[in-house]
Amino acid sequence: MIIKRFNASNFRNIEECEIEFCKGVNFLFGNNAQGKTNVIEGIYLFSRGKSFRSSDDREMIGFDKDGFRISIAYEDKDGEGTLEYACFGRERQRKKNGYKLSRVGEMIGSFRSVLFYPDDLDLVKGGPEGRRGFLNVALSQCYPEYISEYSRFKTALDNRNGILKNASKGNYYDEGELLAWSMQMAEYASYIYCYRREYLTRLSGHLGKIQEEMSGGKEKLELCFDCDIEADLSDRVKVKERYTEVFTANLGKEKIVGTSLYGPQRDDIEILLNQRSARSYASQGQQRSIVLSMKLAEGEVIKELYGEYPVFLFDDVLSELDSDRRRYCLSGMGERQVIITSCESEMLKGEAGQVIEVKEGKYVSSYR
Repeated sequence: MIIKRFNASNFRNIEECEIEFCKGVNFLFGNNAQGKTNVIEGIYLFSRGKSFRSSDDREMIGFDKDGFRISIAYEDKDGEGTLEYACFGRERQRKKNGYKLSRVGEMIGSFRSVLFYPDDLDLVKGGPEGRRGFLNVALSQCYPEYISEYSRFKTALDNRNGILKNASKGNYYDEGELLAWSMQMAEYASYIYCYRREYLTRLSGHLGKIQEEMSGGKEKLELCFDCDIEADLSDRVKVKERYTEVFTANLGKEKIVGTSLYGPQRDDIEILLNQRSARSYASQGQQRSIVLSMKLAEGEVIKELYGEYPVFLFDDVLSELDSDRRRYCLSGMGERQVIITSCESEMLKGEAGQVIEVKEGKYVSSYR
């Protein structure tokens, strides 16, 4: 899969732009706050359905403008396609190949990309919510139906927590309703568990090899799924039965604290580097290469499932890698398309098929 063109109007500091991309490495360079990350943000929005920098679309509207419009033209193994997104006040407009889409979920899965940006370093050192977020985003691109199951689970969880909160305060609650929501949670949790477990198995199959090659054989990287039920369960019915047991056996404790203490909302991934906790022992450079390995492995899983690589979006991250790891990353791109941003104008000029200078929301391209 490749992106051929990105268009934007009144999107952050971009008044108007049309950027064409080549296969291979595309390098955007310029000083800070010139518009490099805005391009990455706009492209990635079509994969995730929302920005990775803001929860409110209106924050992406250019200063003193009524709204923004962005679009991409892309090509995959099935042919060419286009996606459009616009935000004007409370109105949202989504289109695929010129046809209107009613929900954001209809857009997700059409264009696939893998993003690596500085905040991703929290995957190693940060809390479990970041690692769960990584799983949710990755799974939504690999299995679009995962989004629906996760949304149903969240609804059941919110309703169950509402009842538990009333119970903790001594207010009236319906025991039958509480049990009913517990059963619903077990149903949806079983799907989430199976999706996450299968994905982590696939991811781990690529991850160890990538990290070993990147480090010259010095580092072994492993992932362990940390959840509330036995990690070797593979039958969804059995998973549901186990979650049902967990949710019903601990109701007394949960009524006291007023919230659900077990379930996929508390899952985590333990990252081991040379059989030691990466969170405790990995250096800053190792953390960066671990996250890079996870992102490259994420792309391998997509290729495994769909027969082609996603587009790789690297926002100001390679400059912090040592020369050997940077060289490995770029030399291994092969049939992949990658869009890289940096403030260092000379960093990739010898590697890139296209170099784009960015200044005040303007984009000037040159090719090798």
